[in-house]
Amino acid sequence: MIQRRETFLNNVAEKLGRGRRTAGVKRPDYTVKPQFEVMKEHSSDQLVNVLSGQCTKIHTDVKQTKVDRLEQAIDNVLEEYSARNVITWNDPRFDQFGLTSFLQREQVEVWDHTEGERLVEKAEQADIGITFADYTLAESGTVVLLSGNGKGRSVSLLPTYYIAIIPKSTLVPRMSQVTRDLHLKAASGERLPSCINFISGPSNSADIEMNLVVGVHGPIRACYIVVEDR
Repeated sequence: MIQRRETFLNNVAEKLGRGRRTAGVKRPDYTVKPQFEVMKEHSSDQLVNVLSGQCTKIHTDVKQTKVDRLEQAIDNVLEEYSARNVITWNDPRFDQFGLTSFLQREQVEVWDHTEGERLVEKAEQADIGITFADYTLAESGTVVLLSGNGKGRSVSLLPTYYIAIIPKSTLVPRMSQVTRDLHLKAASGERLPSCINFISGPSNSADIEMNLVVGVHGPIRACYIVVEDR
């Protein structure tokens, strides 16, 4: 339930010097849409190159692999980060991308929404969290995560390190494509997730003295593993 909506909207209309418009309002359909022209003709491989270039600026490691080498690529990152304890999403893509045996390892915890409090503590103690990306913005080096029962936010937020597995099909040029897709889903009546996270590399802050500090309130290192789709 939306609280005090009418009061709020009436106040906005009053400040604009007019009455409330409750009918006949349509979203503008602009003739020129420059936000969709950026990298419009880029192939998936070109978008990977853009992503990789941007990630050098946001202190994020990028690896590329094929499906049959994905588990080994993850193991290489675990070794590089000296990480052992892992927490992952409960996401069918782990099975689809050949990671069933990886999830069955003793040191791997899989998110279960019915054990939220216990798994939040596990996420705090984990060396590394691993999720799949639902969308990936090449322009800004951003992975987009849509929350759900098996997709706890703690997995990407609380561990010391973070791995995002990026199927090449999730790559889009920029924010414009994601927001358009979400608007279309909402317009069709599809239920949207309660939380949509945009993650651009490891946690960082530079909002006060403009001196970049990495790893201040979340994972101190992040790695994107771009993998060919099945």
